[in-house]
Amino acid sequence: MPLTTTEYDNGGDLSAYTDSLIATKSSRVADFDTLSFQEKAGPQYRRGQIRYVGSGATGNHESDSRIIPSGGFTFSNMLLPPGAEGPAHTHHDVEEAFFVLEGEVKVGIHRGPDEAEYRTLGYRDMIVVPAGVTRSLKNEGDTDALFCVVIGTQKPRVPTYPEYSPMHGVTRG
Repeated sequence: MPLTTTEYDNGGDLSAYTDSLIATKSSRVADFDTLSFQEKAGPQYRRGQIRYVGSGATGNHESDSRIIPSGGFTFSNMLLPPGAEGPAHTHHDVEEAFFVLEGEVKVGIHRGPDEAEYRTLGYRDMIVVPAGVTRSLKNEGDTDALFCVVIGTQKPRVPTYPEYSPMHGVTRG
């Protein structure tokens, strides 16, 4: 259920309403379980999702009361330990943005199994990937990488994994 202005418009408790709009760093947790199914393809796919707004595409976290409900986008931080990867995947329905807060992240833009371009992004660098474009991520450094992930819809469809992605055919179950 997205945020509403009902309490605000109807003279409800402004203090409580304001509190409902805030997600503090101290109340966040790195969830290494939501993407753990991808570790079936290898330990390098272990990474943590730190949710702020909405739950992203690969998990159902509607019961997590710490999340600010999404109206039109999701916002999370992703924690990539050294050597960790985000496998090649495609969001067919929505663009996705990555904004680096700590460390460095190697981003790949893929066109089929044999053509890819890679760029390394550092502190306060950003990439926006349009819907339908396959992307991947990797932390090649020796410290954790932390970056913001913004997906431009309330609840993205589950991404697909191309045949050349190690995630192709891997399921949650």
